[in-house]
Amino acid sequence: MTDINTRFRGLLQRPYEPTFVPKNNGQLYYDVPDSYLTDHYRPFGAALQNRFGTNAQTRIPLPNITAPDLAYADVVSRRGGFSVFQPSHQRVASQLIELFLGQTNTDALTAMAVYVRDRVNGPLFQYALSVALMHRTDTRDVEIPSFLELFPDRYVDPAVFPQLREEGTLVEQGDRRAIEIPMNFTASDRVDEQRLAYWREDIGVNLHHWHWHLVYPARGPDRIVRKDRRGELFYYMHQQTMARYNIERYANGLPHVVAFRNLREAIPEAYFPKITRSSDGRSYPARHPNESLRDLRRVEDGVIVSIADMELWTSRILEAIDNGYAQSSNEQRVPLDNDNGIDLLGNMVEASSLSVNLQYYGDLHNNGHNILGYIHDPDNSFLEGFGVVGDNTTAMRDPVFYRWHQHIDDIFVRHKQRLPAYTGQELAFNDVAVDNFEIQLNKANAPTNILLTFWQRSQVNLGTGLDFGPEGNLFATFTHIQHAPFSFRIRVSNRAGETRRGTVRIFFGPKTNERGQTLPFREQRRLMVELDKFTVTLNAGANTIVRRSDQSSVTIPYERTFRNVAASSLTRNEAFQFCNCGWPNHMLLPKGSPDGLEYDFFVMVSDYTQDRVEDFDENVNCNDAHSFCGLRDRRYPDARSMGYPFDRFTAGSIGSLLDFTKPYVNMLVTPVKIRFTNTVIARA
Repeated sequence: MTDINTRFRGLLQRPYEPTFVPKNNGQLYYDVPDSYLTDHYRPFGAALQNRFGTNAQTRIPLPNITAPDLAYADVVSRRGGFSVFQPSHQRVASQLIELFLGQTNTDALTAMAVYVRDRVNGPLFQYALSVALMHRTDTRDVEIPSFLELFPDRYVDPAVFPQLREEGTLVEQGDRRAIEIPMNFTASDRVDEQRLAYWREDIGVNLHHWHWHLVYPARGPDRIVRKDRRGELFYYMHQQTMARYNIERYANGLPHVVAFRNLREAIPEAYFPKITRSSDGRSYPARHPNESLRDLRRVEDGVIVSIADMELWTSRILEAIDNGYAQSSNEQRVPLDNDNGIDLLGNMVEASSLSVNLQYYGDLHNNGHNILGYIHDPDNSFLEGFGVVGDNTTAMRDPVFYRWHQHIDDIFVRHKQRLPAYTGQELAFNDVAVDNFEIQLNKANAPTNILLTFWQRSQVNLGTGLDFGPEGNLFATFTHIQHAPFSFRIRVSNRAGETRRGTVRIFFGPKTNERGQTLPFREQRRLMVELDKFTVTLNAGANTIVRRSDQSSVTIPYERTFRNVAASSLTRNEAFQFCNCGWPNHMLLPKGSPDGLEYDFFVMVSDYTQDRVEDFDENVNCNDAHSFCGLRDRRYPDARSMGYPFDRFTAGSIGSLLDFTKPYVNMLVTPVKIRFTNTVIARA
């Protein structure tokens, strides 16, 4: 019997090559009955069998099935763009996911997926099948390829692809060279925002955003949308992304992001993405300097929203926050000023199908992406598709993504400031003290509290995403920021006279802004970034805790971000697709500066009896990136609010992080320098 990974990964490869073309470098053949073939290929069924079905090592037989009615999927053209932000696309994807979830077993799912594959939009098929595979009990461990593996055109300079095809066509596989993907190919150094291109256009960061929305879809069958604290996770993942981005701006001499609050103001920042969809040869449109939003009337795309709609939804959400309650669809008051309020608000703002009143509070976040994504052609006069910010696989490349999400984060902050500051009882851990906190590189005699960053050149295999391309591996190299591995060393005293359990929470934040001015705590608090969170057993007396940077509860390692390269070395029983949700580890730290930029590193040990939801082992079944991604089929593993202890406002008398920690012996702050070396090191 064909391995379940093989049959479904084959269906996700080379998405626009017909299914009857062998996959897995010619070794996998789907024995497609004539009834499965599209109208174009059905007259040639026997000839296709003879031509393509003879040499493959593995053949997958397919039964005759009752053809489903896929007319609803015509809303998304076969080779056009697909966006999870667009309501009509969401509805189609939801129906397709339901179709795949409803198949009785993996054989039936395979047959249905084969029939659907060549009839619907490629990214739509990939999204719907991936979501279904992740949420079915019989396919949950299928290794979902990354979007880079399936659609490399979203992340790579188009000039790379002709070189890859030339290399693959003319050179034997063992002798092929890797083609270099250039850095900073979207603008010149004269553009200030280009200083952050290495961060915004980082392949790993964009894959993280895509995969998070795959795990937490906003719309679809209720059983895949309704996950524990998904609305709060939407808030927290994006809030932490914004904090990281602003810290990176400071390191590059750029100011804090200005929230795009006034939708009628011109947008001075431009973005020219220079990436092309291979499915139809169309480039993602550019956004020119000082463009302004107009009402969106894309009748053909089913996207109709006015600026006044956006303003009305915003005012209603702010009114709900200020009142302390939302109005449900059955006109009940739903309290917001409690621990669950941020979860409700996250689903309202996004807006997911779990919104308490989607009709009244609207579709603010998603339509923000739509109205910005079509800023160049809001009424379809020029038949242009959406820009990169209108597509969740590419949205983080565009500077305006961060302006929009700064506005979204400010809405959440308005809610958070209504909540009472944490009390001493909520912050303290009686009889537990952090005596020392150091950070050190993982090499002998390294100085303490100095971390290093540099450029790293890595390789990815793009062969499985090149439709009608040569067989075999086609490698490309790309350059990204990286840090030298390091460890946290924490000394903790337990004076209770008995064993205690605690949660270690590690954050860092900037000490100064882009001008070198010290940040007041009210600003620094919003920029505190979670680095790690883990449970420890504290014996009576002195305890020494050593935690490596690659164990972070926020990140996943390089091999899982770019999993097509090293998939064969990973154990087959990993819950592979859920494993790949997480911030890329190579982006754990900010770039720093050549002279060493100083940051505040913060550690806290909180009382596990107040934190516990249910016990779990972070070393088992992909629980390691739970801070951003939660746990599959389980509750979020921390009873505290996400971002605790920095998610709430503090008294005005607290002017610095040291003021905040001073009353609590279970907290400690250590200044750490991050030193950047402008050199490129090849990945081993």
